[in-house]
Amino acid sequence: MTYYRQVGSVPPKRHTQHRRPDGGLYAEELMGEEGFSSDSSLLYHAGIPSAIVDARPWTPPGPELTPNIPLVPRHLRLHELAFAPDADAVTGRRLVLGNADVRISYAVSGVPSPYYRNAVGDECVFVERGAAVVETVFGALAVGAGDYVVLPRATTHRWVPSGDEPLRTYAIEASSHITPPKRYRSTHGQFLEHAPYCERDLRGPVSPLVEDGTDVEVYVRHRGGGTIHVVPRHPFDVVGWDGCLYPYAFNVADFEPITGRVHQPPPVHQVFEGNNFVICNFVPRKVDYHPLAIPVPYYHANVDSDEVMFYVDGDYEARKGSGIGRGSISLHPGGHSHGPQPGAVESSLGAEFFDETAVMVDTFRPLDLGEAGLAADDGRYAWSWSGRGPEK
Repeated sequence: MTYYRQVGSVPPKRHTQHRRPDGGLYAEELMGEEGFSSDSSLLYHAGIPSAIVDARPWTPPGPELTPNIPLVPRHLRLHELAFAPDADAVTGRRLVLGNADVRISYAVSGVPSPYYRNAVGDECVFVERGAAVVETVFGALAVGAGDYVVLPRATTHRWVPSGDEPLRTYAIEASSHITPPKRYRSTHGQFLEHAPYCERDLRGPVSPLVEDGTDVEVYVRHRGGGTIHVVPRHPFDVVGWDGCLYPYAFNVADFEPITGRVHQPPPVHQVFEGNNFVICNFVPRKVDYHPLAIPVPYYHANVDSDEVMFYVDGDYEARKGSGIGRGSISLHPGGHSHGPQPGAVESSLGAEFFDETAVMVDTFRPLDLGEAGLAADDGRYAWSWSGRGPEK
């Protein structure tokens, strides 16, 4: 993260004695990135965070990927995917797209997830619909529709759905860290004046979350696959922590769109970045106000990246006539020019406002299709610009 927080009970000086009411010592744990050279936090546990009493293998969902060959743009209909009634937001994820840098999954859940720790990379989970409490070793976050939830690597947590409707989550799992873009921050990490959001928009845990329990299972995704650790004491035993590394939530409605006289390029919509990928969002906004402006995007060839757009809400002008709607993903691979559907340019002329919400991921290595991506493909989108496809 980018700024310091203190929650709960910590000693006045780091790496000094911090005693429990019974006189024993709390166990101090440093959770840090990049080998003690980047952001970190100090957590104070009632128990020993290294202790386990059992371990057994676990296979995380959806490791298989299929190359996008022949190379075509695709329309994936996530709302048509089937999910079991007892699916949860972690083990119930279905893999849509992925490569060595990032995996994109989708889940519809109504029950709590197991306790979980992703030891491969950070996660950025977008809540499409529903509400939940994300319980973490740092404390709890209440989240709802439109929230991004950023979970640093190795943060033990679980998702507990709340409310009356199913929880729909779009998980972006990195093999690296996920941060606000560097160009939005000063050399010391403060958000700069031109950034489209700032520290006031970020919600972190505000109090410790301490639970009782013994022999608790924690599902761990790691570089060798997956393992279930059984820990002797409940993993939520942190009485206090401080530092610059912690989970947080940010709502897409708090992103301030950058507009101009003519069409602005996608980087103005960027919200986060990871190694070899970026995350952008498109939000309701005024559009270009030059008298001859064309509000929808020009045709463009992403020569260095694949573009994945998740259509969350609103009426997406550039995709009218393609079959894309809420719950759709468009995949526009590098090597194929893409842009507005036929007729979209003319119909957008004179528009003053676009009511649309979408999450975009651009990757700088090709994306392959997961089992859910193959299952959700409409099979027709590639021919939507020409009006005809191959003769079978």
